[in-house]
Amino acid sequence: MSATELPLFIVDAFADRPFTGNPAAVCLLDGPLEDPEWAQSLAAEMNLSETAFVEPEAADGTRRLRWFTPTVEVSLCGHATLASAHALAESGVVSAPATLRFDTASGEVTAELEPGTPSRVVLDFPARPATACEPPEALIDAFGLAARWVGRSGEQDLLLEVDRDDWVLSVQPDLARLASLDARGVILTARASEGSDLPSAPEGRRPDFVSRFFAPQSGVPEDPVTGSAHCTLAPHWGRRLGRDRMCGYQASARGGLVEVELVGDRVRLGGGAVTVVRGSLAGPAR
Repeated sequence: MSATELPLFIVDAFADRPFTGNPAAVCLLDGPLEDPEWAQSLAAEMNLSETAFVEPEAADGTRRLRWFTPTVEVSLCGHATLASAHALAESGVVSAPATLRFDTASGEVTAELEPGTPSRVVLDFPARPATACEPPEALIDAFGLAARWVGRSGEQDLLLEVDRDDWVLSVQPDLARLASLDARGVILTARASEGSDLPSAPEGRRPDFVSRFFAPQSGVPEDPVTGSAHCTLAPHWGRRLGRDRMCGYQASARGGLVEVELVGDRVRLGGGAVTVVRGSLAGPAR
């Protein structure tokens, strides 16, 4: 039995320069992922919010894609999908412009690679609108903030909207209380105010809303930039603002801009990507 060498990338997603946005590891497999325990061990070793595993293209033109945090496999991840599309282009498997189709636990998602440096990718993901719910006591206690609105996106995330964006930027929640909640994670959000010092959105526009994402129950205390959370944020702020096209700023320490567009029951998510590490690793023994 011997191990094969597999390409491995670390890519900053939703970023236009290194060491910003959200880093993801991407492993390009040479066949089906037959050993999820090995994948989970590698994700723990990488210790990033997500490690993506991309299988070769199937006969139907799709590529199987799976995502692992350091502790669990998840059903949807935006930044690691963006990073996977970028890594496929960096490795020479595909070249921009191209539309990649991924087979995932959340159904088929696509990634449109656009020409340019840094590369830009537009994802097509299912919308995950939140429905109003009674705020769990631990949620309010964890943040110590007055809630404007609380909802849940299916069985995934809790969303807490507050009145002021500076609260979102400065709060330090009680992660132990958040970890006790029955949810993948918690989205904290507010409308962006005119006087806030936020980075410019595409074409010089100010961001429309700000957010942060906490998922200690999934092994990620705070995620730097969360594409899948914007599948909930886009319909939420689309209703609030009466718009289909918006830009969100996720106000983590690294920070990142996510362009969003509502198209029926789908959300298009746009952002840049930059490779920071390129190498190889030993795959599982066969």
